[in-house]
Amino acid sequence: MPRQLIVDPNRICIKVKRLRGKQPILCKNEPEIIKKIISGAKLGINECQNQFIDRKWNCTTTRPHIRKILLRDSRETAFVHTITSAAILYEISKGVILPVCSKRDFYWKGCSDNVNFGYKKTKEFMDEGFRRRSDIKKLILLHNYEAGRLAVKNNMKNECKCHGMSGSCSFKTCWRKLPPFSEIGNRLKEKFDGAIKVMAGNDGNGYITESMTIKPPENDDIIYSEETPDFCEPSAETGSLGTKGRICNKGMDGTDGCDLLCCGRGYNRTIKQEEINCRCKFKWCCSVTCDKCKVKRKIYTCL
Repeated sequence: MPRQLIVDPNRICIKVKRLRGKQPILCKNEPEIIKKIISGAKLGINECQNQFIDRKWNCTTTRPHIRKILLRDSRETAFVHTITSAAILYEISKGVILPVCSKRDFYWKGCSDNVNFGYKKTKEFMDEGFRRRSDIKKLILLHNYEAGRLAVKNNMKNECKCHGMSGSCSFKTCWRKLPPFSEIGNRLKEKFDGAIKVMAGNDGNGYITESMTIKPPENDDIIYSEETPDFCEPSAETGSLGTKGRICNKGMDGTDGCDLLCCGRGYNRTIKQEEINCRCKFKWCCSVTCDKCKVKRKIYTCL
């Protein structure tokens, strides 16, 4: 199911007999929730690709490469699972509103996104379909699912509207809203950069950090157990597509710089001619007219 959600989310309920826990019940009785799960899985992959657009591994879903990636426990795999869980919770919560009415020093009477309902349904579908045995892969997967959910649940925003004579704001109507999902993606990308490597504990029912000098992971941290493969060259074994043909930035030190992205192999330079708007003028009233100018742009691609 974890791989199916990401590789082909439209088929998650095709073979109901293979599902476990509350998954078949949701498939049969709550088709609207299933639609949200499907759209959430797609939202998660889109955000993953936005976050990794300039990295050697750019969250491609090309088959069979994505299947190979998901078989590992690398930090890239962990991010995919975490962002998928967050996106499914986000989509379910966004589609269900609930009035929140609790009196404080101002009034809460707006309609809030129902993140608690989304959390419950996401957990039901994603966490309860596993066999009861415990192993490191399952523990890591469940931890990262929870980290994704917490990234949404713990980062809801307050929105308020003032009421009163002459803008006095004598009382407020407030509600809890989901932030833009790109903000969730940014937070999880930070967690990815600080992901914690773990290994199976001595009791076989838990995990510990690989190094005793590293603090145990919090519930909202991303964890993994395998080193990241080399994504420089194509590899059927690891799912790497390599970086040949990728566009890079010459002279930049970031992850999309030609030296880093091209893995020291060098790069080609091509000149591309484009048309852009130029010599734009404002006309009264109310339009803008522009000429078309041809410009040359240098493009660098990895060898």
